[in-house]
Amino acid sequence: MKKPEQSTPRECDGEMERSLSLEIVRVTELAAIHSARWMGTGKKMEADEAATTAMRRMFDTVHMDGVVVIGEGEMDEAPMLYIGERLGTGECPQVDVAVDPLEGTNIVAKGLWNAMAVVAIAPKGSLLHAPDMYMEKIAVGPQAKGTVDINASVADNLRAVAKALDKHISDVVAVILDRPRHEKIIEEIRQAGARIKLISDGDVAGALNTAFPETGVDILFGIGGAPEGVLSAAALKCLGGEMQGRLMPENEEQLNRCRKMGILEVSKVLMMEDLVKGEDAIFAATGVTDCELLRGVRFVGKSRVKTHSLVMRAKTGTVRFVEAVHDLAKKPLLNLDHIG
Repeated sequence: MKKPEQSTPRECDGEMERSLSLEIVRVTELAAIHSARWMGTGKKMEADEAATTAMRRMFDTVHMDGVVVIGEGEMDEAPMLYIGERLGTGECPQVDVAVDPLEGTNIVAKGLWNAMAVVAIAPKGSLLHAPDMYMEKIAVGPQAKGTVDINASVADNLRAVAKALDKHISDVVAVILDRPRHEKIIEEIRQAGARIKLISDGDVAGALNTAFPETGVDILFGIGGAPEGVLSAAALKCLGGEMQGRLMPENEEQLNRCRKMGILEVSKVLMMEDLVKGEDAIFAATGVTDCELLRGVRFVGKSRVKTHSLVMRAKTGTVRFVEAVHDLAKKPLLNLDHIG
């Protein structure tokens, strides 16, 4: 499919139209549909490529002038959605775009929980240009906003969250990636008397779940990817939650990448306003496999597919769950034969 020509960039007022929310959820739906066919096959690279290609093609139809600031690689790493790539038709508004076409490639390959296709957009200049490295994170939902501090001890943060949620600390659940690097934090959580939910991958879903009481998750701790940190912050901004982060470069090359991207105080604690500036952002996610919040893609016939998505906007506070049934025969762009 030929990429449509983009119009010459022009001055925009920075406002995002409300219709953009539903255009963005169409992007995550397509990526989820095409990556879901690889569920349980053990082929994570194929799943990621299918999601990326589908997402790029649907972005071509979205009425915006977007630039990828959080992507899956640099320009020479095609077919990934690379940092600096322009997306959309080239029309206003001008926006920053953060993408993770398949959050949880290993999850899909193994047929496990919490894989999603994720996109966040915000007015141009709003999203932190986070380099692809580790970030220390702490995240909570709206009820515990303003009570946590990434510099405080694990026990102090757990006590603060318990107080904010009017819970016994033994009823507080912390979500954390199951990694050897988290052994100390896991032990501190247990010593404080709280409970733990370990996840194999997908800390965007983990952060998102802190804002929905029905998931049973109250706080996220740990070290994960910096790009996922910005996506998580965009989601929590829409929900009134809070995230704090701190970049953790491992070598001089990563330090230089931070400086190149304009991050001079590498050890600075990044607050919500550092991660997502201003009052507006749009976040969309579609389940690929089943999640606490979203059901995964269901192939219910030769040409019918069901999706379950979440789309939110910070400016209005609107949170939508979107259930859709797609007829592949009537929508050529959705047809699996067109993307492989």
